[in-house]
Amino acid sequence: MTYNKKYKGEGEEMLKKMKIIFIWFIFFSSQIFIYAQDSFKSPFGIASGAEWSKEFPRFNPILKKNGIRWLRYFPEWNTIQSEQDKWNWEFADELVADCKKNGLHLSGGFAYFARFASADGGTRKGPIKDIEYWRKYVKTVAERYKNDIKYWEVWNEFNGSFYQGNNKAQEYADLVKAAYEEVKKVSPDIKIGISCANFDLGFFDAAIKAGAGGHFDFVAVHPYENLASVINDGDEANYLNMAASLRKMLKENKQNGNIALWITETGIQSTIQADETTDALQAEALIKVYILSIVQGFEKIFWFEARGPAYGKNTDHGLIRHDWTERPALRSLQTMVSLIGEVPIYTGWLKVGNEGYGFLFSNNNSDILVAWAKIDTNEKIVFQTPIKIINYIGEEKNLSAGEEIILTRRPLFILNIPRELIEQAYKNKELPFPWGTDYSNVDEVYCRLGATNMEKGIKQVRLETSAVENGLTESWRKTNFAHGSEGRYMYFRVDPSFASFGTKELEITVVAKRVSPDKSAGMILCYESLNGYRGVKNGWWTIPEDDKWHSHTWVVNDANFVGGWGWNFRTDAISSPNEFYIKEVKVKKINKKN
Repeated sequence: MTYNKKYKGEGEEMLKKMKIIFIWFIFFSSQIFIYAQDSFKSPFGIASGAEWSKEFPRFNPILKKNGIRWLRYFPEWNTIQSEQDKWNWEFADELVADCKKNGLHLSGGFAYFARFASADGGTRKGPIKDIEYWRKYVKTVAERYKNDIKYWEVWNEFNGSFYQGNNKAQEYADLVKAAYEEVKKVSPDIKIGISCANFDLGFFDAAIKAGAGGHFDFVAVHPYENLASVINDGDEANYLNMAASLRKMLKENKQNGNIALWITETGIQSTIQADETTDALQAEALIKVYILSIVQGFEKIFWFEARGPAYGKNTDHGLIRHDWTERPALRSLQTMVSLIGEVPIYTGWLKVGNEGYGFLFSNNNSDILVAWAKIDTNEKIVFQTPIKIINYIGEEKNLSAGEEIILTRRPLFILNIPRELIEQAYKNKELPFPWGTDYSNVDEVYCRLGATNMEKGIKQVRLETSAVENGLTESWRKTNFAHGSEGRYMYFRVDPSFASFGTKELEITVVAKRVSPDKSAGMILCYESLNGYRGVKNGWWTIPEDDKWHSHTWVVNDANFVGGWGWNFRTDAISSPNEFYIKEVKVKKINKKN
């Protein structure tokens, strides 16, 4: 009897302990699951190139520590299958395992060709010898990693230099369709994405029409030049229109207008050695590109890249230098993620001061305003409550109610702003962004060039390619041949509210004169068309031989002004023997309804 009572008591005690252990196990398992689900929704990613990809065991923990939850990389087809019956999974398996170990989700890519499948024995030239080679490769890879990699892009920058073929749109469509069909056989949960170099909606349009339509689950772009326009030209307003332009293109092609939009490469370079100015610009760009992309609806944004490489001119894109020291941009990333959250909740916008940018986020019942001024300006702002400001590299400062803030181009994180401003931001969320002017109801836009350009619907970008002339009571701009080949171009961007995807018929006018009346000078117009950038056919204009201003108009009927490379048209003096001045450029709709 004594033995039985003791046994029963010990058994009940053990059962209680087991119940407690089981409850804690369920709790921690649920927390891990919730974390995994939340991190899967995170927009913060890094894209790695092949040159430094094998350093992942060293840079993955650094990325995780600083708030990154996605890595875009996967070994090339030829690395995995160098011969038809020879598969090598070692590198890919190690990459997948290390990402899991560090809590990183992988976004993969089906690229490029195995040598035995390509048109020339290399890895970039098509068309593929037999589409069945591609189908087998895609299905085999998707099957092996179906539990680890749920998102795959078809190729990398197919419209750029990473593919050579006779009909890029058709050949891309064939690869996309085959990849989509094969992965869906493996699992309907695996997603296929189409992608392009830069912001090439004309390529997407052609590929969809060629058969890619209905065979992708997300769309990815690489808007390097668009980000450069934000940093160099203060062109946030145009950057904020990218998602709308993408959805307009999809809608006009009868595709799902609500499909997921990704940015799988973007970034700017900094110098190899530490430099306060270039490092600060890179850190600024990193915060701006994530914020500006998130608020317009991009679900994932991948900065290129983790570490290096150097592409010449003593610069690289990496957040980690080649010697493994960390750039300020990495601190900016950590600061941003810690404040707006691993899965940011965007709640609205505010116009800060006269022209400043402000975007509100909610994180753990706290409201955080991310704000900055236009480049080359300062905004003096005052809040009527005590606030805390945190700068782009994490330095904090408390301010009293009524204390003035000087807002510059460098982003600030502002906490504890007044409730009425928070409520105003909430109301603004569904309204159009207020920066820029609505030109949708005018027939013509223009830009008058000078020491300070007068921009009414046309913005000159890459100002450094031209030089200011005169500058007294009246000024204009001159080609800058001393700047090298780039100095023979002047670049312009048209406001998307005036002409965007679907606006095809335009008149483009330039007002110019010779620098020396007796020396011949002229230009051609290069513009963004449905088939990429092109010069106007038979469009050379020789400026008349005198010292007067003259205008010349080109008519185009296949325009596609989406800013694929950061600009819509340029004057091209590459064949001009001498320089000239430009005073004005104008764009007019031939048919307002187009």
